[in-house]
Amino acid sequence: MNQMNPFKEKCQLRQRFDVKAYCAFATLLLLLLSVRLPLQAMVKDKVLKTQANMMVELAFITANTYPDPFNQASSQVKRIATTRSYIDDRPTAKYRLDAKDQGVVLKYGSGPDSSDYLGARDIFVYEDKGTYYMHYDGAGLKGWLTCLATSKDLVNWKIKGPVLDYGKPGSEDSRSASYGTVYFDGMKWQMFYIGTPNVSRAPNFIPAFPYLTKKAESNSPAGPWKKRYDITPFSTKPGSYYSAAASPGSIIKVGNEYRMVFSAQTSQRTIKRTLAYARTKNLDSTWVADSAPFLPMEEQIENSSVYYEPKNKTWFLFTNHVGIKNRLEYTDAIWVYWTKNLDHWDAENKAVVLDSSNCSWSKHIIGLPSVVKLGKRLAIFYDGNNAAEIPAGNDSHMRRDIGLAWLELPLRLPQEK
Repeated sequence: MNQMNPFKEKCQLRQRFDVKAYCAFATLLLLLLSVRLPLQAMVKDKVLKTQANMMVELAFITANTYPDPFNQASSQVKRIATTRSYIDDRPTAKYRLDAKDQGVVLKYGSGPDSSDYLGARDIFVYEDKGTYYMHYDGAGLKGWLTCLATSKDLVNWKIKGPVLDYGKPGSEDSRSASYGTVYFDGMKWQMFYIGTPNVSRAPNFIPAFPYLTKKAESNSPAGPWKKRYDITPFSTKPGSYYSAAASPGSIIKVGNEYRMVFSAQTSQRTIKRTLAYARTKNLDSTWVADSAPFLPMEEQIENSSVYYEPKNKTWFLFTNHVGIKNRLEYTDAIWVYWTKNLDHWDAENKAVVLDSSNCSWSKHIIGLPSVVKLGKRLAIFYDGNNAAEIPAGNDSHMRRDIGLAWLELPLRLPQEK
């Protein structure tokens, strides 16, 4: 029997061990390459690329890297170098939060029975079960009424026609029942709208002071709406900051209290406009207006639409700014104010969102905003007029279409990086 050379035997054993080790290592390597592994505490931003049936990318991050609280896409308030000026030195905004304009989504003259043949404007948009409802003022044959359009995507709208009618002669909404804002309280749909017994001459029939807040209700977001003449939410008050107008706006629930951000206007020769709170604990009762507005009268703003940004716990209040040119006052921009405390607003914390510089079609008039969230974007509806020059006098209120612009969410404040 031949004896194995000890040295040769040791080499063969080592070769068998090397083969087994190599096979085990190769199997482990293939397993690692075919499965995405959570790796931490490595060098930030480096990428290891290899192939094992497919390309596998493994991102390495440092243990000290914290996740960005904001998404990659967002909209940020930015300080601007120069601000717009007005002949009467009314306040201007030092910031911009630029929206991206999509253009016109609803043209006037599209409603049934000539219900908006002279204009579509003053929008309020709300959502229920995947359907979006738009209330807008249709300038029709007899005057302005709240009209309805519906959509599934905020871009394509089906116009339904008026959902309110004029009140009886002598009533506070006998000549206009317009700008229907809506709030759902969990049981029924509450509408607060503008009523007035006064309008301009035919054919425009533009609503005139006083602007009064009236109430209607429905079991459906689409109506029909029943007017509640037995309830007067609140009204104008002689000698006050809301002597000429106390018109409805967005409602915020704070604890067991409802706050309406209403539009206030004076009846002085030089009209001043601002926003204030009216409060109630019962939507089927009267509201009490605060003794003073939360923003100065000199701001020259009207109407409200509110969005809460959960990423930075900030309230954003979108509103209409009224500018002046050649002694004509007209709505020239959408502004936004922000605060983290609803009991304290700073007039310096405001930005231009949309004006003639970033609107694609209306180069002078930018009217009343309404905002609603869709996915990771905030839709901003507004009205405008595509005339080359601002129409003179009362005609500046007429022949408006409804446009749509977008802000990427979340909304970021100037100091946030």
